[in-house]
Amino acid sequence: MLSLKKSLNILKKTDALLEGHFVLSSGLHSTKYIQCAKLLSHPYLADSICKSLAKKIKRNFKKIDLILSPAMGGIIIGYEIGKILKKETIFCERVNGKFTLRRGFQIKKASRVLILEDVITTGRSSLECVKLINKFNATLVGFASIIDRSNKKSLKINKKIISHIKIDVPTFKSSNLPSSLKKIPISRPGSRYIK
Repeated sequence: MLSLKKSLNILKKTDALLEGHFVLSSGLHSTKYIQCAKLLSHPYLADSICKSLAKKIKRNFKKIDLILSPAMGGIIIGYEIGKILKKETIFCERVNGKFTLRRGFQIKKASRVLILEDVITTGRSSLECVKLINKFNATLVGFASIIDRSNKKSLKINKKIISHIKIDVPTFKSSNLPSSLKKIPISRPGSRYIK
């Protein structure tokens, strides 16, 4: 397994760990943002992280038929983990603000589905994926991500999340921003804000 220190070094080396004032896809504010797309744009550096996550998934979930990832952030990590685990991997996309399956993707009835994301903060996107799994009468196996930056206060998922690394970064509601954060211009890097 890759150590936390080595993992953080890879995130920094690929400029995936950003500092500033960010509004996350969840709507919460943070001083740090993890842009896994930057990590995954360097496949030779991301390879060890993907392999480490795949081992953890294999150890925790004995039977997976399908991997489902939310677009945009989960597409590449879904593909990489699917390749390592030799599992079919699909992704859902927002149409009129709701996740749906397009491109001929299907979830077979009674199949066992793992939801895989790049970063989980509140789990809101993952829970939207659960609705799709239920709609197709399939079974949720569990949740996995490269980075788990959730905390008990903000997390909406009540199942264990299997992640490569857990990072504790405080998040704030807009009504409760620290004065130091108010002084920094806001960035909205998450795909939920794409029109």
